Amino acid sequence: MILSLSGASSSDSREHRVVLCDIDGVVWLARQELPRASEAVALLRSEGYRVVFVTNNSFATREEQESHLDLIGIPAAGDVVTSAMAAASLVEPESRVLVCGGPGLLEAIREREAHPVSMVEYDENREGIDAVVVGFHRTFDYEGLRRAHEAIRHGARFIASNTDSTYPTPDGPIPGGGSIVAAVTTASGVTPQVAGKPHRTMATLVRSTVTGVDSSTVMIGDRLSTDGRFARELGCRFGLVRSEVSADEIAAGRAEACDFDGTSLWSVAQQVLESS
Repeated sequence: MILSLSGASSSDSREHRVVLCDIDGVVWLARQELPRASEAVALLRSEGYRVVFVTNNSFATREEQESHLDLIGIPAAGDVVTSAMAAASLVEPESRVLVCGGPGLLEAIREREAHPVSMVEYDENREGIDAVVVGFHRTFDYEGLRRAHEAIRHGARFIASNTDSTYPTPDGPIPGGGSIVAAVTTASGVTPQVAGKPHRTMATLVRSTVTGVDSSTVMIGDRLSTDGRFARELGCRFGLVRSEVSADEIAAGRAEACDFDGTSLWSVAQQVLESS
């Protein structure tokens, strides 16, 4: 069920003009642009909105995501915030971090001036692991699970980039980072601190890097459980782009208040502009 809200006043929208936008399932699927997505971003920007992409994808580096957005006609340098960046903000500089994830997490942890530890390096020196950070990657196996479990059981903090159970592709959802996090949680018996949408760590990161986020801001995404709840965490408006993921959530009885509701980023962007 989708609930409707009246939205913020037009004067508030004109004053700040910030749109936060999910990427996977909204702008593209497996980096294949969804219809009129680049046009929607261009339209919002032409009307004075700053469009910032807020993604739970922790696998790709920020630069990779900016580059691929540029390839489909969406300049995005400096306008991408990832769950890897949020997860890295939770680790201490100079700490040793066992990384159970992809290149995006490795990059973000290095930028935090912490020391990422690979699985091979962990086997060579298991002492002094301060944190285990888990995110989506395609090489997860039993040995990776064993190492993460062992480090957490010996006192390392358990941090998850996000808990999205699936990841959207043109052929339908595949297991996402949350499925890997669930395996580590079950094995270790420890609940992680989750960094990405819809949690406070990501909200804090967005507020610190994007000027003007307030009740007039719009968060556009296709997941009620992450994007919708993230809008509530930020205290801003929510625009739902209906997708296979949102259809599954709605069928399961998930309810979330939304101000805009459309079948594409283009249709939601038009509603946002009509409300300003």
